Amino acid sequence: MRKKIVYIGLSADSVHHGHINLIEKARNFGNVVIGLLTDKALIDYKGLPLLSYEQRKKIVSNLKGVYKVIPQKEWDYSINLKKIRPDFMVHGDDWLSGPQLFLRNKAIATLKQFNGKLIEIPYTKGVSSTALANKQKKLFNTSEIRLKSLKRLLNSKKILRFIETHNPISAIIAENAKYKKKNILRDFDGFWSSSLTDATSMGKPDIEALDISERLSNINNIFDVTTKPLIMDIDTGGKIEHLKLNIRSIERLGISAVIMEDKTGLKKNSLNENTSNQKQETIKNFCDKIKVINSTKLNDEFMIIARIESLILQKGMNDALNRAKKYIDAGVNGIMIHSKEKTTKEVFEFASKFRKKYSSIPLICVPSTYNSVKENTLISKKFNIVIYANHLFRSAYPAMEKTAKEILKYGRSKESDKNLISIKEILKLIPGTN
Repeated sequence: MRKKIVYIGLSADSVHHGHINLIEKARNFGNVVIGLLTDKALIDYKGLPLLSYEQRKKIVSNLKGVYKVIPQKEWDYSINLKKIRPDFMVHGDDWLSGPQLFLRNKAIATLKQFNGKLIEIPYTKGVSSTALANKQKKLFNTSEIRLKSLKRLLNSKKILRFIETHNPISAIIAENAKYKKKNILRDFDGFWSSSLTDATSMGKPDIEALDISERLSNINNIFDVTTKPLIMDIDTGGKIEHLKLNIRSIERLGISAVIMEDKTGLKKNSLNENTSNQKQETIKNFCDKIKVINSTKLNDEFMIIARIESLILQKGMNDALNRAKKYIDAGVNGIMIHSKEKTTKEVFEFASKFRKKYSSIPLICVPSTYNSVKENTLISKKFNIVIYANHLFRSAYPAMEKTAKEILKYGRSKESDKNLISIKEILKLIPGTN
C-alpha cells in the first residue's frame, strides 16, 4: 500500500523547535515532503535569506522525519500542490487571518481538486522565524556572506535598487526603509558608496581628492551597523600600480562590487555642464585595469562593473557599444551606461542594442537626470540594477540648512521642532543607546 504524502512549505532560514514540532506531527500522517522556498520565492515577501537555498536544503534534508526536499519556487503553495498532489498539507495555524490568508484560501481550493486535506497545527508561541532570522543576519553576516549576496540578489529579482549612503546613520535609514503593498515588500537591496557624496561630506571636491583609506574606513563603519551588500564607486581606479593593493583592501572588507569609469586625467564629475576638458581612457588601458582587478581578486563572487562615459562625452552610440564589448571580453561582470540627458532615449537605445548580444550580463543605470523613469520601465528594458546615487545626501543638506537659518532667524530652536526627529526617536533608532 502506498504511503501517503504530507507536504510542508518552509523557508527555514532559521530552524527552531516550532519547525521540529511541525515535522514530528506531520510524519504521523505519511512521508513528509518539504517544499523549501527558494531565494526568488522569498525575496519580495521576507527579503533575501541569510543562508542560500543549497545551505538551507542541506540543513532541512538532515532533519529527522523529512522524506524529501523539493524547491518551492513561488510564494504561492498551490503551484507545488498541483504538481505533487499530496494527501495532506500541514501548516501552522498562524495564517487564519492577516497577510497569509489568501495563501491559505488558495491552498484549500487546490487541495479540494484531488481530495487532499489541510491539517493545521497550533502555532508554537514565543518564537518568530522572521525575528530569529533578522537577529541571525545581524550576528552572523560575515564579510564573505555580504560580498556574495549581490550575485544571489541578481539571480532572485528582476531589478535591484541601490541607494547612496555617505555615513552609518544614512545606511541605517536605508537598511530599515520599507514599503509594503499587497503583501509585496519593497526595500533597498543595498548601498552605493559614492565618491561625490563621500568627498562632499568631507568638504572636499569630487576630484579623487579623498584617499581610498578614508573611504574604506567610512564603509567599515557602515558595515558595523548594517547587513546589506555595497557597491563602491572607485572613479577611474587611479594608477594601475595602486589598483592591485586597493582591490585587495576593498574585497577583504566585504564590498560586493566596484564600478570603475573609463575616463583619464584629473577626475571631474560627469554631471558637470561642461565636459570639454574631460578625456576618455583608451580601450587598451582600461582593459588593462580590468585585467589587473581580475588577476588580484580572490573571490569569484566579487564583481567588476565598467562605467561607460561615451554618451556623456558625446562619443556616440557605436563607441559605447564597442567599449562594452571590449570590456566584457576583458572580464567585467557588468556594464553601467551613463547619461546626463533628461530623457531616457539614449540609455534605452543602448540597452536595446546591448541586449541583442548580451542577454545575461548585468546592466546598470543611474537615473539622476532622467529621474521620471519608473522601475517597471527599467525592468522592461532589461536593466538589472538602478542606483539612486546621491539622494540621501542631497535631501539632508537642505534640511540642515533650513534648520540653521531658522535658529538664526528666531533666536531659538522652537520653530524648527516640527521638522526634526525627536530625541526619543533618536534613542530608539540606535540599539543600545537607552
